[in-house]
Amino acid sequence: MNSRVPVTIEWHGSAGPLNSESGFTRVVNTYGCLLVSPRELSLREQIRLTNLATRQSATGVVVWKGTQNPDGWDLGVELVAAGLNFWGIDL
Repeated sequence: MNSRVPVTIEWHGSAGPLNSESGFTRVVNTYGCLLVSPRELSLREQIRLTNLATRQSATGVVVWKGTQNPDGWDLGVELVAAGLNFWGIDL
């Protein structure tokens, strides 16, 4: 479903510290999303997404990396054990 959802993206960088950026989704579904990130993330990078509308968090994995656009990097993210109402909409 096309849906722009504001999110916070958290991940551990190569040096180990926790990084955090704001991003948003273009498409969401029960299993993941098409995420727009201001930073390029690696394939198989484990991330934590927080839906700023519902304040729920879920772990995800980058499974696809698209191109960089003016608004950020397109990334396919598979959610791991997210609640059915994580996106706050009926899917």
